[in-house]
Amino acid sequence: MKQSKISRRSFLLGLGAVSTAALLAACGEAASSAPASSAASSEAPASSASEVSAAPILTEDEFPVTDGSTACIPLMAQMMADTTGIDLEVAQSAVTTNTTAWAWRNLGLYGDTENGTRLIIAYEAPESVKEELKADGAPLEQKPIGRDALVFIVNENNPVKSLTRQQLKDIYAGKITNWKEVGGEDLAIVPFQRGEDSGSQTLFRKLLIQGSELMDPPTELAPAMGELVDSIAAYNNSANAIGFSVYYYIDQMYSQPGLRLLAVDGVTPSNDTIASESYPLCNEFYAAVRQDSGPDTPERKVYDWLSTDAGRACIQKSGYVAAQ
Repeated sequence: MKQSKISRRSFLLGLGAVSTAALLAACGEAASSAPASSAASSEAPASSASEVSAAPILTEDEFPVTDGSTACIPLMAQMMADTTGIDLEVAQSAVTTNTTAWAWRNLGLYGDTENGTRLIIAYEAPESVKEELKADGAPLEQKPIGRDALVFIVNENNPVKSLTRQQLKDIYAGKITNWKEVGGEDLAIVPFQRGEDSGSQTLFRKLLIQGSELMDPPTELAPAMGELVDSIAAYNNSANAIGFSVYYYIDQMYSQPGLRLLAVDGVTPSNDTIASESYPLCNEFYAAVRQDSGPDTPERKVYDWLSTDAGRACIQKSGYVAAQ
């Protein structure tokens, strides 16, 4: 099989028991062209589409070299299982990713090499990476295949249950600095951010900040993936921290007691409110291939398959909201 690296196998195999109430950090950071990989599993919501059987369209060895966002790992594993007929557990052990930014780079800048990335399942690329790909002339074809959302995490002891988009913008601009200003306790707000290359920071800037003023957090308050949620839970043993991630990762891929999601503009994030887009901070995630991928190449076959009933069923049974 082309994709042979194993990413946190023991973590993958144990994630079946993860609660859908679990909370966590968003897409990973990258410091080099070969960042550490991550992995996870998911629960499938009830859906008639999930009953569509998937007939294999590739052999195990034909499955293309794939990269993507950390939050997309369970979908990538299910795709591999459905399109090749291998056991899901075997597919989980084979899937690796870098980060959102490096997935786009690996496809656009290096996908034409012998062992290069041929297909990615990823959240939107950071603007800096879009500029890199444009400058390099990397010809990519992409389409939305699912929908996720930017969500905000607080300590469960924080009495604030909902914030407006404007309140969140003002918190991250440094204009609102105390929870008592938004109906909470008299505690200084500690707003965690992510690195600029992370998928969640890209969505944060696009969906919430939208070019407005943004404060610079202290370095120690911008932890890497897997640390943000832990930091929010443990910061000074109090309820004054806030951070953000993507819904799917928070809801299904990393367990941390003592945290909960905020409603935004009075709407609590869920698969239903994301599907209906009544939750205000929704965004698509994508499948992408190089434009020169021929119709009979494995990556093109998988890319096209994702738009079929079987492909949509794969997305939904992995626990994601399929694109409309």
